[in-house]
Amino acid sequence: MSEPSPSGPAPSPRDLRMIPLIVGCALFMQMLDSTVVATALPAMARDFGTTAVHMNITITAYLLATAVFVPISGWAADRFGAQRVFLAAIALFTLGSVACAASQNIPQLVASRLVQGMAGAMMVPVGRIILLRRIPKAELLKAMAFLTLPALLGPVLGPPVGGFLVTYASWHWIFLINIPVGVLGMALVLRFIPRDMPDDRPRLDTVGFILSGTALAALLTSLEAIGHGSLGAGPTAGLVALGLACGMLYVRHARHVPYPIIDLSLLRTQTFAVSVLGGNLCRFAVGASPFLLAILLQVGFGLSAFSAGMITFTSAAGAMLMKLVATPIVRRFGFRPVLTANALITALSIAACTLFRADTPIWIMVSVLLVGGFFRSLQFTAVNALTYADLDAAQMSRASSFAAMAQQMGISLGVACAATTLNLSMHLRGGIEVDRIDVTWGFVVTSLFVAASALSFRRLSRRAGSQLHTRAR
Repeated sequence: MSEPSPSGPAPSPRDLRMIPLIVGCALFMQMLDSTVVATALPAMARDFGTTAVHMNITITAYLLATAVFVPISGWAADRFGAQRVFLAAIALFTLGSVACAASQNIPQLVASRLVQGMAGAMMVPVGRIILLRRIPKAELLKAMAFLTLPALLGPVLGPPVGGFLVTYASWHWIFLINIPVGVLGMALVLRFIPRDMPDDRPRLDTVGFILSGTALAALLTSLEAIGHGSLGAGPTAGLVALGLACGMLYVRHARHVPYPIIDLSLLRTQTFAVSVLGGNLCRFAVGASPFLLAILLQVGFGLSAFSAGMITFTSAAGAMLMKLVATPIVRRFGFRPVLTANALITALSIAACTLFRADTPIWIMVSVLLVGGFFRSLQFTAVNALTYADLDAAQMSRASSFAAMAQQMGISLGVACAATTLNLSMHLRGGIEVDRIDVTWGFVVTSLFVAASALSFRRLSRRAGSQLHTRAR
């Protein structure tokens, strides 16, 4: 397969730096928002006169909107232009944040979160499309290092930032902090990302959109219900059946349309298929680890939200160190050895959290999280680059929306798996409050899923992604 050239004129050195950072900032805003909300749920519940468990609907609403609209992000970029859609998505996400802060009741807050979710579904995948179209493949690995860092920093910074704002200001500020970031993002897009005029304007696969959206929404809702026990067995089973039925109907439908909303034929490319499967098993850690650490440090050890967040923040330092060495490591050893071995190392770093106790010195916990942040960041930098290694320019939009949908499922599965493990452990020991042993089992199960991803990466050929880590002459 010949390597496609990025669309438009060759990017300047400034473009090679600015485009990944602009897209990364949008990703950071989305990831930070999704994590600080969880920290603020008790405070929001007090203001609205309800329980923190009931306020979880604000998180569910966001996940549902994202799941439904992510599949059409690639079509929107091809239909209206990636720069225009990216700019509009940042603006809509910022406006949705203002609406969240101004909400006077739960229905208003849920509606505002739906708007945020719809914008987030467009913002990150379309931003990635811009990067893929503008950055040469020889520079893609380095660009992904900049792009991956915000995805890891968001969940890490979320707890301390959210805890600080809720403790010393009010929960409204967790949404208001998105305003300056959004305004800056829009200004940078207008300044550094040229407008693209699509030549081919495909029609929307309406039937596929309905089937895929229903399948994803039903499955994510059922996973949320299983993890938190919010629905009975009957309704949960019904949602699972609906999701699976719509999913199977979509698979059949996608074979007979020229532009399916989720292009399953991309899975015929080995690097894409392995990256989606193995990468999503690794992303269990992105969803589960912050959730489990917050419960362990706050509920198990009695720390405040701010204190716990300051401990977990240390993994950000490991992620930043990764940015300096990820590209040389992959270029030296290749994708298959790095991804396979690093999956096992990442799993061990997660399993090491089971050794934390209330009397464990903070420096030991910080050291474990620092090392874990480094190797986890290396894993996602390599996976995100390898995903697009063997795809041509015409496939980038569909691949980006497919990968974004799969990533959303992987993170949601991680949270649901961790919550289900906690509930099952509590049930088996007859407890009504979360104990350290319950969280321990959550870390064990998460680490096993991450370790299993090594089996997927072993399927890669020895030269997989070689064009990405070979320096351009």
